[in-house]
Amino acid sequence: MPKTTDRRWIALMVLCAGMLMIILDVTIVNVALPAIQGDLGFSQSGLAWVINAYLIPFGSLLLLFGRIGDLVSRRGVFLGGLLLFVIASALCGLASSQEMLIAARFLQGVGGAATSAVILGMIVTMFPGAREQAKAIGVYSFVASAGGAVGLLLGGVLTSAVNWHWIFFVNVPVGVCTIAAARRLIAADRGPGLRRGADVLGAMLITGALMVTVYTVVSPGGSLWLALLALVLGAGFVVREATAAQPLMPLRIFKSAALAQANLAQLLSAAGMFGMFFVGVLYCQHVLGYDAMAIGFAFLPVTVVMGGLSLRYTDKLIVRFGARKLVLTGLALVVVGLLYFARVPADGSYVMDVLPSMLLLGIGGGLAFPSLAALAMSSATPDDAGLASGVFSTTAEVGSALGLAVLATLTSGGYRLPFVVAAVMVAAGLAVFLRPARTRSEAARELVTV
Repeated sequence: MPKTTDRRWIALMVLCAGMLMIILDVTIVNVALPAIQGDLGFSQSGLAWVINAYLIPFGSLLLLFGRIGDLVSRRGVFLGGLLLFVIASALCGLASSQEMLIAARFLQGVGGAATSAVILGMIVTMFPGAREQAKAIGVYSFVASAGGAVGLLLGGVLTSAVNWHWIFFVNVPVGVCTIAAARRLIAADRGPGLRRGADVLGAMLITGALMVTVYTVVSPGGSLWLALLALVLGAGFVVREATAAQPLMPLRIFKSAALAQANLAQLLSAAGMFGMFFVGVLYCQHVLGYDAMAIGFAFLPVTVVMGGLSLRYTDKLIVRFGARKLVLTGLALVVVGLLYFARVPADGSYVMDVLPSMLLLGIGGGLAFPSLAALAMSSATPDDAGLASGVFSTTAEVGSALGLAVLATLTSGGYRLPFVVAAVMVAAGLAVFLRPARTRSEAARELVTV
């Protein structure tokens, strides 16, 4: 393998290390919530803001940072986001009050958004060939999708072995090493500059719309007026982008059926999958009686199976059968896994009632999520790669927040209904792909052929 190729694949590992830190932090906190509540005295409703304070800026700022990366420097945005994330992680670990922890979690969300928004765009630029791009996206998708399960395991280990502060402190040495490696291995880049596309009004409208939307979804006190405000801001953004000379998000990118379908399916399937982790943790804790470490090991099969498929086989299957077919197959398996989980009895066992679902979810996720990422990026031009990456990541995070809010509310009536609703969400994402590609050229861009 040529030396330049070795360097690119090592650089991909660095990007994935940064992404893994961000994804881990979404779920690693879940199993530590009881310990955080006992230490800092959170109320039950206040405890939700340990997660919400991270999700709101994360889901709101991805699109903005993706575009800034296109216009200024993707490498610069990645490094700046990582630095902020590391600093905020240290502050979270040092938190001695509710207010300090929530504020630091908000900063973590900002840093996480900047870091993850540009990664797919950098991967597409680094790996222009269809085969190697499918492989690289498969590695990225494994990290992005399976990181949630790894977070549950790592959170359980750290909380049980040390204390909850270390779920944040562990980010500091890992983040510092990742920054050092990124500075050495990732080539510097420079965009055309903010003057060419500094759509300040558009940035304010979309950031405001997303922030109000995510807040409305995750907040128990979210009101109809906030939802209407989000709609008004979103409509204003669309009008602005249709008329601006240099729009923040050129609406032409949505002319691709593949990109539009992939993002809608990503939003719906992320809602079901992320919410499933939350409900599954509660079931394992309250019904099966598992502690934090046991919960992490319970979800490990999802990571192992998803990783094996994403890293070794999914890229080859995409090239042979096409990304669309793999999305349909994968999401169908996820739906079956969630429905199987929905039959969980009060006296259930792990082997009979949980493990089959874990295996189905791992296989389905390993097929579907790399294929969705490939479809979302298949028609992105080099100039818009960061934007397309930001859009795709945004739909995932907004979907995750939506799924968490809806399914967490439903758990008050038991665990079966939330799993059924999660299955319906993923089935809706699957239905998006039942309509075939519009044109032959569109299909060709969907990685059906090489």
